[in-house]
Amino acid sequence: MVTRFQIKDIATSQEKFKYRSPMKFGGRVVEDVVVYHVDVVIEDDNGRQSTGHGSMTMGNLWAWPSSVVAADLTLATMLELADLICQSAGELGRYEHPVRMLFDFEHSFPEIASALEKNNALTETIPRLAQLVCGSPLDAAVHDAFGRLHQLNSFQTLTPSLLREDLSCFLDESFGGCYLSSYVLEKPQANMPLYHLVGALDPIFGDRGKVESESDFPELLGDWIRRDGLTHLKIKLSGDDFDWDVERVMDIDAASRTVQLDMGRSTWSYSLDFNEKCASIDYVVDFLELIRTRNPDCFSRIQYVEQPTHRDLKKNPQNTVHKAAKIKPVVIDESLIDLESLLLARDQGYSGIALKACKGQTGSLLMAAAAQKLEMFLCVQDLTCIGHNFLHSASLAAHIPTVAAIEGNGRQYCPLGNQQWAQRYPDVFQPVEGRIATQELNGLGLGF
Repeated sequence: MVTRFQIKDIATSQEKFKYRSPMKFGGRVVEDVVVYHVDVVIEDDNGRQSTGHGSMTMGNLWAWPSSVVAADLTLATMLELADLICQSAGELGRYEHPVRMLFDFEHSFPEIASALEKNNALTETIPRLAQLVCGSPLDAAVHDAFGRLHQLNSFQTLTPSLLREDLSCFLDESFGGCYLSSYVLEKPQANMPLYHLVGALDPIFGDRGKVESESDFPELLGDWIRRDGLTHLKIKLSGDDFDWDVERVMDIDAASRTVQLDMGRSTWSYSLDFNEKCASIDYVVDFLELIRTRNPDCFSRIQYVEQPTHRDLKKNPQNTVHKAAKIKPVVIDESLIDLESLLLARDQGYSGIALKACKGQTGSLLMAAAAQKLEMFLCVQDLTCIGHNFLHSASLAAHIPTVAAIEGNGRQYCPLGNQQWAQRYPDVFQPVEGRIATQELNGLGLGF
């Protein structure tokens, strides 16, 4: 029998980690990160209690790339908003399932953010994307606790026996009769390829030697490929320097090809991330056509293109991507905040979406279901997730049936944040032959 539950206690904390090396994307450089942790205690109608944990990196430069508010202030504001969201959650009533609780609660984020803006005399509205990032640790913690309450993996709690509402209650009437459990795997995929990030500052060629021990971190791309057996590379591009972008991909392919062929491989993959910097989709079309002309093999290795133009789809309706999507799948990332944005992106030519745990477990599950029903390309990316939140992101990816690979660049840029959890799940944090062992993410709650 379905019982209701209520949040009884919430505790929060923060940690700051220095990056091992700086990461550049979209013209911005990141050198450290603050992780926001949430622990919740929930109790059901029968008095049973359980505890859940959630955490997320507060990636303010990605979620709130302001030209008006200084970066240290956007970070401080997001941390304060995360606190306020958790305080407000303590007043929530009783619910049958976290999906309904968090779906309803998420609609109050703009009001909470607006009060904070007025109180702090901010000169800019806190973006919806930043609001979702701030709420994501709480969202994860509640799902984790609910799974543990029922002695189930969180992805096994999505069946109609526990989540009685169909997707039309959260999306629209076209999803009537569709249940969330139909769009997730009860057990995670056994193992999955890991997408390694090649940041705009990362060296490709040079005279730095190969690693001498397992504790060393490679610098050159070829040494990373050899050490981890990498088969998937995510390439950060400028989007506003055409020649540099073309030569960057040519160099990466040359370095990768040398090592891959030496290792006896004939196939590997790339994704291209322009981080919204392209003025129009013509930039991407011309770029892809030149890559195809200059290096057909490199072109064939491109799996998809990510968010090439501005994230605000409504204010930039001219930025349709139909022409590029005929060449390679084009996915939205920063643009994706709800079903409305997904449908608008689809109308504008986007053929896929990027899921991220930092936008919330609840929203990610709903968007994953919507994208599958609409037969769109799906991938899961992270926000340089580390430790607990990388495991969360990997668990999400491994439980969505059409996702083919996992992004995880925390091991490159912020290994300090992985140390505690990597001791317990070494095969998830350290790829072997380019893959990580996601079958381990099948425990109670979020899976670990």
